[in-house]
Amino acid sequence: MPDIKVLPEPAGLPSPLPEPDVADLSLPVVLGALSDPLRLGIVRKLLLDREEFDHPCGWFGIDRPKSSLTHHFKALREAGVLRQRQYGLERRSEVRIADLDERFPGLLRLVASWSPDTP
Repeated sequence: MPDIKVLPEPAGLPSPLPEPDVADLSLPVVLGALSDPLRLGIVRKLLLDREEFDHPCGWFGIDRPKSSLTHHFKALREAGVLRQRQYGLERRSEVRIADLDERFPGLLRLVASWSPDTP
C-alpha cells in the first residue's frame, strides 16, 4: 500500500477558504466529488507526491483551461476533501487528511491505492 505523505503545517499560513466542518462531512458528498477521475487523480497526487505543504494548480501539470481546474478544485473544497488557502492571486490546496481519516477511516488509503490505469 502506498505511503500517504503527511507534512507538518508551517507557521504563518493564510486562513483557509470556507469549508465544511469535520462533523458536517458527508460520505455521499465526498464520494460524489471523488467520482470524477480528474478530481480523484488530483487528490491521489497530493497524497503521494506532495513536495510542499500545499500546492498551486500549476504543480499538477493538468492540461485543462484554468476555469475547468477552478471548478474541480472548488468541488473538492466544498465537499470537504481539500483545504485551500489564498496566497495573493494564487490558491494552494492540500488534502484534509486528519479530518477525512477521522470521519471516514481508510478512505484516503483507497484513494492512494487507486491507479489511473485501472478501469
